[in-house]
Amino acid sequence: MMTEPTPRIAKISRAREIAFDVLLRVETRGAYSNDLLHARLEGPVAPADAALATELTLGTLRWQRLLDFLIERTLPRGSKRLDAEVRIALRLGLYQLRFLGGIPAHAAVNESVELVKRARKRSAASLVNAVLRRLAEKASQAPAESLVPKELPAPERLGILHSHPTWMIERWTAVFGRERTEALLAANNRPAETACAVLDAENRAEVLAGLESAGLSVRLGNLLRGALLISGGAPARSAAYQKGEISLLDEASQAVALLLGVHKGQSVLDLCAAPGGKTTLLALATGPDGKVIACDLHANRLRAVDAQINRIHLANVETRALDATQPLPFDASFDRVLVDAPCSGTGTLSRHPEIRWRLRAEDLTDLHGKQVRLLRAGLGSVKPGGRLVYSTCSLEPEENELVVRESLGGLRGFRIGDGGAHLAPLLADGVSADVLVDADGFFRTFPPETHTDGFFAAPIERGS
Repeated sequence: MMTEPTPRIAKISRAREIAFDVLLRVETRGAYSNDLLHARLEGPVAPADAALATELTLGTLRWQRLLDFLIERTLPRGSKRLDAEVRIALRLGLYQLRFLGGIPAHAAVNESVELVKRARKRSAASLVNAVLRRLAEKASQAPAESLVPKELPAPERLGILHSHPTWMIERWTAVFGRERTEALLAANNRPAETACAVLDAENRAEVLAGLESAGLSVRLGNLLRGALLISGGAPARSAAYQKGEISLLDEASQAVALLLGVHKGQSVLDLCAAPGGKTTLLALATGPDGKVIACDLHANRLRAVDAQINRIHLANVETRALDATQPLPFDASFDRVLVDAPCSGTGTLSRHPEIRWRLRAEDLTDLHGKQVRLLRAGLGSVKPGGRLVYSTCSLEPEENELVVRESLGGLRGFRIGDGGAHLAPLLADGVSADVLVDADGFFRTFPPETHTDGFFAAPIERGS
């Protein structure tokens, strides 16, 4: 197909331009929205444009299935047969019409048309204009319940209404029941909260005041005494972040690092360290007399760990690129080992919405095998009397308790530890460890109930 010449186009808002470009790369190149947004918003972008670009990008990804359903009903030949640029312009326009009431319909429609022209798809401009105008009249405000046929099978209908894959809803309903599953679907479609760990507890009040003076809204964490929740701006641009006073890390992720119970002067192995948020907490816990070896499979991902280490001025962390599913190259064993395994990420679908469109049920089998190999390698690196924490940001049993049970099967000298005892002194007022640690000793968070990402962690003790 011949490429159309670059057209002369009307001005497009910076926010829509960024959102369109990010969504196109997510769709066509398998990129990740958060990484792309971070790169695009680092430069001189007005705060209002940065906020709108983020809302447009993540909101369109979260609601992609419902948007496509409504578009396909309006477009007889179906959106899947459209060029990616046209499909994304339609999704972006309809998201604004349906979910962003403060944006005038004419702005949503007209700028979507201009985005198609900018993408050298001028021949589709009239189509985008006609489809969005029709949707603005008929489907932009109508309740979704009235637009999705009631005769569809329940999982499929829920999948359209809540914009999740049908297979995911079927398996979650079997594990969590319908009521908890519907609560989870709703939570996954809400913007994720930004949490931070205050790295020096004695300066917490000063750090909080500094964040507020920078125009950020700050409140105490839902789970942890040492956590803050931030909204209304870009905390990574704050003086507190730049000076290494805070780390941006979901509360459940912070809790995983705390479960390890690191003491001053201990040796710590962090087997899957990137991007380094937990690594910094472990390094601070062991102090200058201790040592953290932070590993990851990819050397380029360790650059993010190095950036965190340098920002916080940590001198007790060594980074190494290695494949932790293979025999580890360490002569000594470690007091503490963290295996924060690569996983499906189904506990983070609010923060990383594109995962729901990429993950397949069969991927869980492949992930399980890799996770077992990682955990077994980690167990072999724990000193007698030491502790390992295995964790994921997944809600799936195949990646969580089934990995732990298979890895410990036939292995003497290891047991599930008392995670509740480690966490209890660190929890926020009114939060009970019994809510977070189940009868088997496993730590779990569930997004609609804990208002965090969904995490699993198993504290495993090695006998002396």
